Amino acid sequence: MIDLRSDTATLPSPGMRRAMAEAEVGDEQRREDPTVLRLEQLAAAFLGQEEAVYLPTATMANQIALAILGERGTELFVEATAHIMISELGGAAMHSGLQTRGVTGFRGRIAPEQLPPPVHPSDAHHRPRASILAIENTHNSSGGAVWPMADLHAVAEAARELGMRLHFDGARIANAAIALGLPAAEVCRGFDTVTLCLSKGLGAPLGAVIAGSEELMRKARVEKHRFGGAMRQAGVIAAAGVYALEHNVGRLADDHARAKRLAEGLAAAGVAVDVARTETNFVQVDVGAMGIATGDALQRLRDAGVGLTSTVNQGVLRAVTHLDITDDDISGAIAAIPAALGATRGV
Repeated sequence: MIDLRSDTATLPSPGMRRAMAEAEVGDEQRREDPTVLRLEQLAAAFLGQEEAVYLPTATMANQIALAILGERGTELFVEATAHIMISELGGAAMHSGLQTRGVTGFRGRIAPEQLPPPVHPSDAHHRPRASILAIENTHNSSGGAVWPMADLHAVAEAARELGMRLHFDGARIANAAIALGLPAAEVCRGFDTVTLCLSKGLGAPLGAVIAGSEELMRKARVEKHRFGGAMRQAGVIAAAGVYALEHNVGRLADDHARAKRLAEGLAAAGVAVDVARTETNFVQVDVGAMGIATGDALQRLRDAGVGLTSTVNQGVLRAVTHLDITDDDISGAIAAIPAALGATRGV
């Protein structure tokens, strides 16, 4: 199987496994695990923040960010198809008492003019105040789209002027940084909290971090315990995160190049792919435009030995490259996908 379903499919490399096996460990909950402390230092520097906190998952990281930034009974403002909005089980309301307002963006991006006033002057006693803006970069539902820096700075500045706090869902911020040719710290500069997933393109088997100021991270550690995220000899898994940050950031460019090659090869073979929208490691395949139902397309592809997944966009599948996908795999996918979907070359 050529597994293009997600970059979460990555397996620890031999080097990563050795690092895990040899990790020095201690009691993470007491902040006595040297490998966890090393990972937190590396992550904070990578993201340009004062401090970072190691967590089991990026969803937990996002939810802790909302808990420490928000105020019960206020509004979280977010793009309508962002991960926080559609894939975290209403956690903002459940955990933090936030009302979530999703707004339709363009390629996952929100424009400054779409931001609400911090208080509705016509009825300040009934309508909630907007307290948090959360953005996602790269944007999963938009096919790994990257925020242009000018757009990102503009909406962040507008939100600040409205008194809102800023959260950066950076599950794939490393991909965004590589695509932009900038340090990750520059991409998320000016945000109160930033999250980073270690188990996607970076290749760790699990783990994430939240980063921000020392004051906010003190609060984050309390919420970590409250959410059930405190661990013991976690250095065994944190070592994978250390290895990922030290070895697997720059190589994301290989994933992007393979995704571009896949997009171009499929488009040339008559598959409905918009090559221009392949900005990072996602390729979107519009099987609906080819007259094929999503379930049928996925089954055809499975039968052909290729794994893709559906998306929030009706009739659109995604192929995601990652460190376990080789050049030969891309060649195989370029041959197998058009045949499975009945594409006609040159159409």
